[in-house]
Amino acid sequence: MTPLQYLLEAGLIGALFHLVLAPIAAVHALISKRDSRAAFGWIGLCVLLPIAGPLVYLVFGINRIRRRARRLELPGLEFGYERGRGRRPVVESGPALAPEIKRLGRIGSQLSSHRLLGGNRIDALENGDQAYPAMIEAIASAERSVFLISYIFDTDRAGRAVIDALAAAHRRGVDVRVIVDGVGQWYSWPHAPRVLRRLGVRAARFLPPRLLPPRISINLRTHHKILAVDGCIAFTGGMNIGDRHVLGQGDPGSKAADLHFRIQGLAASQLEDEFLRSWEFVTGRAEPPAPALARPAGSALCRALSDGPDEDLDAITLLLCGVIAEARESILIMTPYFLPPRELIGALQAASLRGVEVQLVLPEKNNLPYVHWATRNMLWEVLYQGVEVFYQPPPFSHAKLMVVDDAWTLIGSSNWDPRSLRLNFELQLEIFDRHFAAAMAARIRSAALAGRPVTLEEVDSRSLPVRLRDSLCWLFSPYL
Repeated sequence: MTPLQYLLEAGLIGALFHLVLAPIAAVHALISKRDSRAAFGWIGLCVLLPIAGPLVYLVFGINRIRRRARRLELPGLEFGYERGRGRRPVVESGPALAPEIKRLGRIGSQLSSHRLLGGNRIDALENGDQAYPAMIEAIASAERSVFLISYIFDTDRAGRAVIDALAAAHRRGVDVRVIVDGVGQWYSWPHAPRVLRRLGVRAARFLPPRLLPPRISINLRTHHKILAVDGCIAFTGGMNIGDRHVLGQGDPGSKAADLHFRIQGLAASQLEDEFLRSWEFVTGRAEPPAPALARPAGSALCRALSDGPDEDLDAITLLLCGVIAEARESILIMTPYFLPPRELIGALQAASLRGVEVQLVLPEKNNLPYVHWATRNMLWEVLYQGVEVFYQPPPFSHAKLMVVDDAWTLIGSSNWDPRSLRLNFELQLEIFDRHFAAAMAARIRSAALAGRPVTLEEVDSRSLPVRLRDSLCWLFSPYL
């Protein structure tokens, strides 16, 4: 066979192979993707890129997480104060609720597997300078269990201090388990799970990429940040573990300001529950600990809400849309990344048009410039309808915070972008406490005053090259 004949035969086989694979992959994308832009992009790739297009879709485009979750049939773990999933009243029992709790709490009650629990105290912790010592102190006091999950767990100075505390708890006989995201672990070397295992601590990786069988996805990550100690104290928020969040040492230009939160009381068992669901998902083993030790510690009502690609509904998006629609006085938002879907943009516009004060605080200098550029391309939509937008000066703020009507506060790991709202496993915590809400509202307003307002004229005056750059980045916003 001559080289020309060989090439012709190989080309014919390749063409037949593509004619079989491309329609199958395209049809799968058409019926499985919920976002029309994502479906259109994958179909175009499968049809127009011979052989490679369907193969790329096979490796990167198929959500195998939902199927895996259904195979495990993960239930609501029945221990502590939890009794599994199901629709329920805002709270099961207790004193008469304030009107704002009834109004704003009914949405989460239909979306979360958890009850709204009273008896909680919430403390805001500024950056790693406050958060890490508090976390280490809690680990050192553990008697029963220490469960930690983080997207990034660096093995630098701050990370090593947490690792030492975890190892010491393990040596005392405490049940210590750690989950680190399979992609997030690559932010440092050596990887935290490996270091922890050498010290005897049980550590698992969340969906690490692999070649065989293929799982090479940078999406579908766990973005959770949970530390649960003895089922009675927990920490959550937007902060990973690493020197980057310790502003009191090192180069300020490389730092990220952030907020983390300590939860004491009954709701701590909900964060423990969420860790255990992740542990079962990653390891395939259900290992509930001894009964929780939680006791009332304050007056705040709290409820955890988890969301991820294993769910049929976008729970966090629905929660945000519902609460925004119920807002009567003010909506204050602080987020590092703002690329919301159309329904959330519309909800903010409608709230502003009906006279609700809507403030949005973003970092002036983002750690991901292309996200900042994409955001600039769509800011006019909210500015045009009266939403106030502010840029806060460096250091880059990674804080995630929302306050509605000075009564309802939302904290947790989720950003206002497609990656958090569609692709990642996220955890949010609803809080009903007027004193806490007022303090968080004051924090957001203070950041707005310290920053500078973004005007519609500023956005409209961008040069043509800048507009093209911003528009091009925005085009890829579903995957930023």
